[in-house]
Amino acid sequence: MSDRAVILAGGQGTRLRPYTVVLPKPLMPVCEYPILEVVVRQLARHNFRHITMAVNHQAELIRAFFGDGDKWNLRIDYSLESQPLSTMGPLRLIPDLPEHFLVMNGDVLTDLDFREFLTGHIRAGRAFTIAASRRVQVIDYGVLEVDGAGLLRGFHEKPSSTYLVSMGIYAVSRRALDFIPEGRRYGFDDLMRDMLAAGEPVHVQEHPGYWRDIGRPDDYMQAIEEFEGPLKQVLLP
Repeated sequence: MSDRAVILAGGQGTRLRPYTVVLPKPLMPVCEYPILEVVVRQLARHNFRHITMAVNHQAELIRAFFGDGDKWNLRIDYSLESQPLSTMGPLRLIPDLPEHFLVMNGDVLTDLDFREFLTGHIRAGRAFTIAASRRVQVIDYGVLEVDGAGLLRGFHEKPSSTYLVSMGIYAVSRRALDFIPEGRRYGFDDLMRDMLAAGEPVHVQEHPGYWRDIGRPDDYMQAIEEFEGPLKQVLLP
């Protein structure tokens, strides 16, 4: 059983400004807890015993808060980027990753069972599994269908579309790391394109439960409201 998780906590949180001018995004509070502490507590509850935090922006604040992880009865260490490497590039800086491990953003709230997610990935012999959530996107306008002559042919009031989106949580096996170059920016989108081009299967596992990314101010405020209700007992029993 793999007990290793990598938390991507090096982003500058530009979409969440002005909140992140003082604090890095993973330390933004959700009620009495920084969101990254919620993630760490959940990982500990799901028997992950070793967490590596990939850090860059305001790394010293994150390190000062979490230390070596003894407070949560697990080991926390840090991988510091000397230059921004995007989302997947930092994985090449961590030399001791096991055969299978969890990778996740440090700014998501979810009731996903991290242990079950990684175990399913291992049992299926996969290289890379994406946790996904279904989202509805509503266009807040009346959408016009117009032909080449400029005549109205149809009208839709505030139409919506449903998408399956990445939750920022991944189960990864070491063979996926072969696609990641050293020393340059390399994002999730780059890895997906390269794996698809190489014919390496990438699996998607839909999670029907709760998921909230706090990347934008509206999402952050929504997460606070949701966490103040029964969600806190679900995420931190």
